[in-house]
Amino acid sequence: MRHILMAMEINYKMMKLYNTLTSNVEEFNTRENGKVAMYVCGVTPYNYPHIGNARAVVAFDIIRRYLEYIGYEVNYIQNFTDIDDKIINKASEEGVFWKSLTEKFIKVYFEEMDALNVLRATLYPLATENITEIIELVGKLIDNGYAYVINGDVYYEVRKFSGYGKLSKRVLDEMESGARVVVSDIKRDPLDFALWKSAKPGEPSWESPWGLGRPGWHIECSAMAQKYLGDDFDIHGGGQDLIFPHHENEIAQSEGAMAGEGRFAKYWMHNGFVTINHEKMSKSLGNFFTVREVLEKYPAEVIRYFLTSAHYRSPLDFSDQALDQAKSAYDRLRTGLFNITRIINDKSVGKPIDIKDAESILLNAETDFKDAMNDDFNTPKAIAVLFELISNANKVMAQPGFSPDDNARKLLSDIKDKVINLAGVLGISISIDNPQSDELTPQLMELIIELRATARKDKNYAMADIIRNRLTELNITLEDTPQGTVWRGK
Repeated sequence: MRHILMAMEINYKMMKLYNTLTSNVEEFNTRENGKVAMYVCGVTPYNYPHIGNARAVVAFDIIRRYLEYIGYEVNYIQNFTDIDDKIINKASEEGVFWKSLTEKFIKVYFEEMDALNVLRATLYPLATENITEIIELVGKLIDNGYAYVINGDVYYEVRKFSGYGKLSKRVLDEMESGARVVVSDIKRDPLDFALWKSAKPGEPSWESPWGLGRPGWHIECSAMAQKYLGDDFDIHGGGQDLIFPHHENEIAQSEGAMAGEGRFAKYWMHNGFVTINHEKMSKSLGNFFTVREVLEKYPAEVIRYFLTSAHYRSPLDFSDQALDQAKSAYDRLRTGLFNITRIINDKSVGKPIDIKDAESILLNAETDFKDAMNDDFNTPKAIAVLFELISNANKVMAQPGFSPDDNARKLLSDIKDKVINLAGVLGISISIDNPQSDELTPQLMELIIELRATARKDKNYAMADIIRNRLTELNITLEDTPQGTVWRGK
């Protein structure tokens, strides 16, 4: 057991990741040996998830999967912002209860992320189920002098926190109000942000020391991260658009409430945008595609491959052409595995063949895969390991007079298992069915029916019967009708 733990520690120390807080690639060292505490900002459930949302979810799903693969125990928390201006406005527009709206789209979220093979988080806390903790946190900020109350609203006084801007690398005096900073006549400073919003007529609200109201956007994540992961934890993640103001404000809130700095998340990780014509995809810009729309055109496995094919911090440009390329690449993996499986299942006696190069590639594959993923989760390089395995299997099978013996079959079987296993670490499921069967079956059946018709025309009834009988053995039935011969599978 001691040797296993020592090996695990060595693997841990080999892993590096980019920390937005320090702007450096750093060695990954967790607060608690062998365990990772990880918080990732989730969606606001008021509409169908779009591909940009899915990119963030898949990126951190891969990170979580790999951490577990190398031996970490991961406590993965992902919230739902289930009370928000967008939710209130959408519910009002549709004439539905706000809670019914969020429940509907939380259900949709799980259905679509399940389709993309996203593992369920350890816990999905809701903002509205943590109002007590939110109120307590706001109270601490008031007591510590970081927040003030005006007419039932509570604001964070940004200039009281000396570390403000350290995540986004912004200087306070250079920040401009507007954009994602809400301007208000009652705030002491345009940069101050709401922790608690006083109730408006007809809006959902909760009792608080400052009157009826509801939480601001940023405070919920500080409260829930601390509740479920403690005052300090390992990884805080989300999209690049959350760096400012959301994550910047989280740091100010959490550290302000603890009356100290550097005790919140250790590593801050942010995935790149999905773009369309190199412009960020978002609901506000109206240039987004929902996951369900894309699932109608492409298999879920292809979408997952597409979202995995770029490094998580890089932008990913969305287009039909890009998805078609992803489909072609994914199909090459499927075809390779199908061909390997066909050879493995062929039990004819073979002869010894040269498999040394392929054995070497297989021997180093897992190390190469880990080297790629230990380098800030470099999924393009990790995927390249899968293709190298398939390529070398193809070279073995392409040898002149190829007729595999048991050693070759064992090698090909091991390659197949390794590809499936490593792809699974990335959440990519690869079917070993014939990847072309669905598309080619109708054309092949037309050809067979045409050959049978020719045999009958030439009075070669024996051949026509052989064709029908062989198809029957394959659970395919031919029916001769006045309109011609048709086929159906049983």
